[in-house]
Amino acid sequence: MTQKDITLSSSIINGKTEITKITIRKPLAGDLRGVKLLNFVDADIDSLAKVLPRISTPTLSEQDVYNMDLTNVVVEMSDFLKPKSSGVTEGSPTE
Repeated sequence: MTQKDITLSSSIINGKTEITKITIRKPLAGDLRGVKLLNFVDADIDSLAKVLPRISTPTLSEQDVYNMDLTNVVVEMSDFLKPKSSGVTEGSPTE
């Protein structure tokens, strides 16, 4: 399973723990339940707040997501959602 480590641009406090880094994994279909995929792809904050707690380690709460700077997270999440290359380059002949 694809995972990415992300250093947060500003730490968040979860209880007595300061979180400076999280690991996210590529979301599976079940992780996206209750979320419109188009909203998630567009980095809608409410969609991210539902999905990130399902795919992050340490586990975040929705409130943690609302309180964090999501810049680094959104950049890394977008990589998960890019389609894989088909191996055909533009302008190359196909058979």
